[in-house]
Amino acid sequence: MATRFEDLQIWVIARKLTSQVYAVSNGGSFVKDYGLKDQIRRASASIMANIAEGYERRSDREFLRFLDIAKGSCGEVRSHLYIALDAGYLSPEQFEYFRREYFGLMGMIASFSKSVSANANSLYEERAEYNDTTIQ
Repeated sequence: MATRFEDLQIWVIARKLTSQVYAVSNGGSFVKDYGLKDQIRRASASIMANIAEGYERRSDREFLRFLDIAKGSCGEVRSHLYIALDAGYLSPEQFEYFRREYFGLMGMIASFSKSVSANANSLYEERAEYNDTTIQ
């Protein structure tokens, strides 16, 4: 198991996708649709932020809650992608790439949540040990 949230594969993927969302929403007509650009960026950034925040909590129950929020944000991004496609901000290929990636990330978060739930006590102890050593 990872000893830092930065080591979690789901966080690494969320970071990569957030970077790509920022890049794609910074060009063409997308850049001028301030509302949609802000919404999709915030939803994407929320995924990685909730994974990180939940990991740093001292409770597996809270971690699971934050993972659930992150999973929900994957759905929010996918919904915004449809708007971007319909508005012509994304090509069908770009849309399909992002839709597939966020759907896959959502599944990975769900699988990881099941793993956390099944191994709740050991994960809590590992995170507690990490947090105790970093404070010194």
